[in-house]
Amino acid sequence: MRRTDRHAISRRHFLKATAAGALALSAGPTIFIPRRVEAYQPGGKIHPYINPLRVVGARDPRMTTGQNPLAAWPEQERLVATEVVHENMDKMAMALAQEKSVADAWGKIFVKPPNKAWSDAVIAVKINHIAQQRTRSAVLSKLCHVFTDVLGARASNIYAYDACNGRNMAQRNPYAGLPEGTNLAGQWGGSDVSTAVPAPYAGGQKQSQCLGHLVKGEVDVLVDLALCKGHGPEWGRFTMCMKNHFGTFVPGPGHGPGGGADYLIAINKTPEILGAMDPATGNVLYPRQQLCLVDALWASDPGPSGPTDSQPNALLMGVCAPVVDYVGAMRFRKEMMGWTVQERVAERFLTEFGFSAAELDNGGRIVDALSA
Repeated sequence: MRRTDRHAISRRHFLKATAAGALALSAGPTIFIPRRVEAYQPGGKIHPYINPLRVVGARDPRMTTGQNPLAAWPEQERLVATEVVHENMDKMAMALAQEKSVADAWGKIFVKPPNKAWSDAVIAVKINHIAQQRTRSAVLSKLCHVFTDVLGARASNIYAYDACNGRNMAQRNPYAGLPEGTNLAGQWGGSDVSTAVPAPYAGGQKQSQCLGHLVKGEVDVLVDLALCKGHGPEWGRFTMCMKNHFGTFVPGPGHGPGGGADYLIAINKTPEILGAMDPATGNVLYPRQQLCLVDALWASDPGPSGPTDSQPNALLMGVCAPVVDYVGAMRFRKEMMGWTVQERVAERFLTEFGFSAAELDNGGRIVDALSA
């Protein structure tokens, strides 16, 4: 059976599974500090309707109006062509969902939580707010407007956060163009609730601190909105979607003994990020993290704390963080930009989730949304 077949699921089966999961969760008291290690099993289902092995991209110089690779965030904001960015993100959604209309595409990517209207759904967008590089307003605002204008969510239920570095987010980076009422939540209480962390970190025998709203099941939809920066060799010499969640879980254990890539991989297998899972199969019953997007309008070879050093005018999108990171590292950072990648680490991101480079969609190449 082809992996695209194995990961496919009918809408009827999905709704039946999520309803059963919701019933099971409501049958007993809510446990805010899970002690049983529940984790995604390699090869399990990630998203009910989107191929997890597909990564789409757009590289378009029209997304900015001038070249300044070393520009600070305020200057980047001035140079971004917001309407072109929004138009290209719609094209990327259609290419990712393989749909011919914008509304159908976004409606296929973002799955309404069971037994809730979109107007009641709580949406969290994890942005990267460390040091000198920041998410661009055009990218964040487009995502928020998809939820409000296309799907019918309420802006007051949308929270942009970085639980580690988000302090004073609204003051330091007043993001423009967001639907009125959108919450720049900053640290959003921080990573302050303990939860189990599965293998490979510490053999699945330890807990760590995570954003409480995720541990308590208060978030319905999670979007991973990452930047494209360099990092140490233990992370593959890059940081994108997976490591973006060092601002969801506390980053400390990842930098300590036995941490490294083990901790990074482990936290990205948790139900806090991926969503509630069937303990027998490791399949995600209802996906919480429904989109992974890399904002590479500006990017950097070194990092993570320094300024940008290049202006690729690019965006990447998929639904599976390790796949987006692998394809982004190998095809974008290495091949397009000529930057060094620790390939063994990048390959491990795939294999730990049960994937291989040979199985990737489009021969492992980025699907060009602008020519699709």
